[in-house]
This record gives sequence, C-alpha cells and structure tokens, in this order.
Amino acid sequence: MTGTRLVKPTSAPLWPMSASRLWAGAVTVALSGWLALVRPAYPDEAPAARIGINRVNLGWQSHGEQERILKDIAASGATDVRLSLSRPVDKSIEALAIASRLGLGILLEIQLANKSYYPESVSPRTGFGRIWDIHRLSDLDLDRYRKGLREALQRIDALGIRLEAIEPGNEINYAGYNGDLAVYRRKGPPTARGIADVKDRLAFERGLDKYVRVLEISRDEVRATLHSHNAAIISAGLSDMSAEEADKRGMERLDPRVFVAALRQHGVDSLVDAYGVHLYPGRKTPAVLAAHVKTLLDFCRPADQGKPCWVTEWGIANTARSCPIDDRAREGAVRAMRTTLGELMAGGRLAAAYYYDWDTEPAYSLWRCGKLSPAGAAAIRPAEIEGARAR
Repeated sequence: MTGTRLVKPTSAPLWPMSASRLWAGAVTVALSGWLALVRPAYPDEAPAARIGINRVNLGWQSHGEQERILKDIAASGATDVRLSLSRPVDKSIEALAIASRLGLGILLEIQLANKSYYPESVSPRTGFGRIWDIHRLSDLDLDRYRKGLREALQRIDALGIRLEAIEPGNEINYAGYNGDLAVYRRKGPPTARGIADVKDRLAFERGLDKYVRVLEISRDEVRATLHSHNAAIISAGLSDMSAEEADKRGMERLDPRVFVAALRQHGVDSLVDAYGVHLYPGRKTPAVLAAHVKTLLDFCRPADQGKPCWVTEWGIANTARSCPIDDRAREGAVRAMRTTLGELMAGGRLAAAYYYDWDTEPAYSLWRCGKLSPAGAAAIRPAEIEGARAR
C-alpha cells in the first residue's frame, strides 16, 4: 500500500453518557493557594521526548477489557498513551484510572463531538451517509463545555490521576470532525484549498473563535487541578490529508500549515504549549519520507523560537491479516519514520509522537496475532535524544 493513506477512525460517533456527579467546587478553592507553591515536575531536567501509543474510545469497553488492553500496553514497554474523554464519560475515566495505576503517562484527547457540549436545538451537519453526522464547532456552547470539562477534571483529580497533557479536539481542519467544513453531496469536484474557498467561511471563522475560547477554558480548568496543573496544552491534532484525497472523498479540509496560521491569528499561541498534528505518510524510501515529514512540519519550532509540535497520531499501514504476521516492509518504514521524528526531536521542533493505533484499526494496529508486532516494537521504543529525558 505504497504512499496511500487508508481511512481510519481516530474518533467516532458518540454513545449516550451515563449519569455523573458534580464534585464540590470548594475542592478547587481549597487547593488554589497550595497550587501556587507547586513547582513543575523534573525542574532540573530537559523536557521529555514522549513516545506513546493511541488507544482511543476505551470508554466503550467493559472494565475487564480496559484492564486487559492497558495491561498489554504497559507490558509491551510503552510508557505513554493517548486516551479519550468521550461518552460515556464515566467509563472513559475508569480507563484513565487503570492507565494511571499502571504507571502510563496520559495524553487526554477531549472529544469536541460530545453532544453534551451543544444545545439541544442545534442539529449536526450531515455526512450524506458517507461519514458520521457531526456538530458544527461554531455551535458549541462554551458554558456547557466548561461545566462538563470541570466536572470531569475534578473527578479525575479526586482519583489521584495525573494528566501529562490535554488535547482539546481532533482533526478540526477536516470535515469529518468539524461540522463547519462541508461534506459535498457528490465526490470528485475540487474542495477548498484555502480559507477563502471554504463553503461557509463565516461559520468556519466563528468556529475558529469558538475553538480559541475552548483552549482558554481548557487551560483554566486544568490549571485549577491538583495533580494535572502542569499538564501541557496541545492544540487539536490536525489531519495531514492531501487536497487530492479530500476531493476524492468530497470533504473539505485545510492544510495543517494554513490552519495553524489561522489559529495563530486568533491568538492561540498564548494558550497552547504545542501544536498537535497527525502524520500518515505511507511507505516511502527513507529520504523521501524524511523530506515529506519535515515539509509537513515546517511550522514546528523550538520553544525559544515559537511552538514545537506533538505528533498525536502517526501510522504506517500493513494490510496483511495472516498469522504469524509478515511485518517486514512496515517495520522498515516505521524505523525510517522514527529516525526522522528523532531528528526533529533532537532539534527541539517535536516533543512527542504517539503511534496510531494499538489494536482497533486493522491496517494500522501494532497488536497482531496476540502480541506486539515487530513494527510495533520499533514504533514505541524509547526515544534516544541527546539532552532529553526519554520516557
């Protein structure tokens, strides 16, 4: 499958949420004075180069399945996971507690598709049956979002869970996860190449403004916690889908570089510690792969020059289904990818990389035939970067 990115569900339609309890606001007030005295973790060490694995939507699994999956991840040698805060929220938090108990560092993706964040009076934008219907980001109710996030973070905090980072939103530069971008009734015609070409530009711009407020609220709420107050704030991981692929799907998308520039114009740099981005480069020669990735990430900068990036999803496909798996071709591409990511980390332009995914997506999964595949071992091996504390 050279050079081709398969469709993969980073997030999916959301299931009904079970009832949850509000925690007393007095907890936050009582802790506020103490928080000012707490120093960041590892004050004398260089920032960690995080290497992790995605296992989103664990809230859809039973407690026993959550335990089994996360124990397998921890036993594999992985040190960090990207998990979701999605409906049902209670079950999502159960998974966080298990991951925390197992010593896994947690990047928490906050799914903005959660219908609890939207007024009942608004309807999702249609996907014309080709993709799930999704709410418009411009319709998100900021008060509902703050209330829901605060409640969830208070419950997470009360369980003693430490979040290493939070990532509000997912692929919001793509119509699959941002209802302000259009799904065309028919596939094939050219889709938007820039913001000026977006079908409903006014709604899109309102959605950008709304998203910046989401980041502000998220930062405020996580800073008010006891255990996660130093968590990094990562902007939503952006899809690297090409314009040609978007045309084939009949779905608007914007280049990550264009989207980040727009976010910066809306003031995002004062709210985030890094930009999130997703990479699915396909199998290429090491030289071509390196050039491709470095071009896509040319907006990522060392912290003293701008903002670094977190690659919150990356993947190389292997469509084989046989056992034992033949993972040789993918393993070579994964090793080349890790070399390129390592160079970006060494230059301070990249601070983290999380492979997609553990066991849910047949083409990309690392857990094959009941064990970690050879490509999987290469994908999650600890970073080896001069001057950085690899996790």
